Amino acid sequence: MTLSDQPPAAALVFQALLQYGPLSRAEVGRRTGLTPGAVTKVVTPLMADGWISELGRPATERGTGRPATLIAVCAERALFVGVKVTGEELIGVLTDLTAQSLASRRVRIDSRDVGTVVLAIARLVEELRTAAGSRSLHGIGVTISGDVDSQVGTVQYSPFLNWRRVPLAQLVEFAVGTPTIIENDVRALTVAEQWFGAGAGLSTFALVTVGAGIGAGLSIGGRVVSGAHGVAGEVGHLPVSGADRVCTCGNTGCVEAVASTHAIIEQCRQATGGLHLNMDDAVNLAHEGDLAVREVFTRAGHAVGLSLACIANLIGPERIIISGEGVASYDLFADHIRRGFLDHAFGAAAECDLVVRPLPFEEWARGGAAIAAQRVFAPDK
Repeated sequence: MTLSDQPPAAALVFQALLQYGPLSRAEVGRRTGLTPGAVTKVVTPLMADGWISELGRPATERGTGRPATLIAVCAERALFVGVKVTGEELIGVLTDLTAQSLASRRVRIDSRDVGTVVLAIARLVEELRTAAGSRSLHGIGVTISGDVDSQVGTVQYSPFLNWRRVPLAQLVEFAVGTPTIIENDVRALTVAEQWFGAGAGLSTFALVTVGAGIGAGLSIGGRVVSGAHGVAGEVGHLPVSGADRVCTCGNTGCVEAVASTHAIIEQCRQATGGLHLNMDDAVNLAHEGDLAVREVFTRAGHAVGLSLACIANLIGPERIIISGEGVASYDLFADHIRRGFLDHAFGAAAECDLVVRPLPFEEWARGGAAIAAQRVFAPDK
């Protein structure tokens, strides 16, 4: 029996145990809104099939003083692989049902050709499968930057790979022989943060990533949303900068056209005349006091701050988490991000907690595994 065969209440119970467990049955009921009888009806078959178990150590029920046995997800019940795809490499992790990492690998990719990348993913999964010993994989989650329709398993457009309408989930599943789901990488990372990161326990929060692109994942009412067309959270393409720089999407004035890593490098090259300047060079020049370069980071910080204010004004999150490879140079535009945010956040939206959280790409890959695990107990998410 699979979790998807269980009634909808099973998904509520399972997700509560994943995010907050171990819990007593009564606490499960309080967190899910289910009656004690409904909790028992759901828990009994899940225990019989090995998805959850009793820990055998009592807890004291809130307000009663009576001991209660805790129940928890059986982490070893299923294994998953998450893969983060970049333009230069694949990052893979093997996880258990709670998305705890058991093994990880990184491999370079020499070509962005779809067939080459799919073959590289298959080889990476096989390496991680070997690390699992004789145990089989339950699912694979592949995360990729761009416009991803996870429901049909298609990469509609990924500018960094120059892919359009690629049925990636089907291709990987055929190559590997394991159920595969694909998702936008930022949304997958948002699920990871919701389960075990800085978003755990929050009803509404946002994750904004700053780096090769500018993206956002939105968790509203405990659910990470993708929107009707799968592009919710594309804050990098908000026209807020007031600049005439052309974005990768073809429009002008996008946040990404000013604040992405590529945009910052281009602007610093123009400001200094250094045609071969890279991001490390730009950061060093800014720290050394180069005014023209510092102005580039100032504009970038202002644009990002405006995008954060837009998010705060639209959904009223409790917290906005700022991550991505760009936060390595966060000190150069932190003040400008906060100033831009505070100047444009409306009313109580300005009270939103801003948290900077550097995360390696292994955490993004864990997000892919979490997405795959989530589909086991909540197939409609």
